[in-house]
Amino acid sequence: MKFVIDDWYTRHRKDEIIVEYKGEFTPKLISNLLDVAESKLDEVATPSKIRKKIYNSLVEGLQNLFHHSCKEDIDKQGAIFGAILLIKIGESFKLILGNYTKSNNERFLIDRIEQINSLSKDELKQLYKMILNNKEFSEKGGGGLGMIDIARKTGSKYEYNFYPVEESYMFFELMININ
Repeated sequence: MKFVIDDWYTRHRKDEIIVEYKGEFTPKLISNLLDVAESKLDEVATPSKIRKKIYNSLVEGLQNLFHHSCKEDIDKQGAIFGAILLIKIGESFKLILGNYTKSNNERFLIDRIEQINSLSKDELKQLYKMILNNKEFSEKGGGGLGMIDIARKTGSKYEYNFYPVEESYMFFELMININ
């Protein structure tokens, strides 16, 4: 079955939508999405502790989408394409981020996420400091600090999926529960 972004998007739109977007990502758009999220969280009377976790996760997640999405995207337009949904489920929230990536990134992403998921809060803090101190940064400028920071601040484990798009591309979905 061929992956279709609209099907993915529709499947996740079952609960109360706080923020939603799919399309090209730019620095200005990221800033606008953060402003919209802040307003919407005010509207649904989100406690400040949870609001802080959500905002931090959004900042890091949107930066990851911008910096780590395929620049040679599927339609060959060169745009940075991504999708985001912030959903309220009862008193909790779920942040769902999605972007296209090259198929050969799958193993690296799985290993990185599983490493982060396997660590305690103290171990995440130590890993974060180690990467900062050793200046272990990738060619795109990060050392996975954003993902580590989100896990540290939310205290939740990542959920993820990969959907094949074509031979050399896939759609990567990362889900973050925020309580």
